[in-house]
Amino acid sequence: MMPLSLADSGEELVIKKVGGSPDVKKHLEDMGFTVGERVSVITELGGNIIVKVKESRVALSAELARRIMI
Repeated sequence: MMPLSLADSGEELVIKKVGGSPDVKKHLEDMGFTVGERVSVITELGGNIIVKVKESRVALSAELARRIMI
């Protein structure tokens, strides 16, 4: 397992774990980042990333991306 922040662009990955405080986990799950969901990194901008999850594009800070394990 590794954090989403280390993934290469264009790869389709599966979320294995969502970490952080209960509030952070709830926030990420509300955006579609749940265990078993497929995500793809579209691009990285200054440490922050844009990912595709559930047919939506979502921008994540580097801190939040480190909470999502793939």
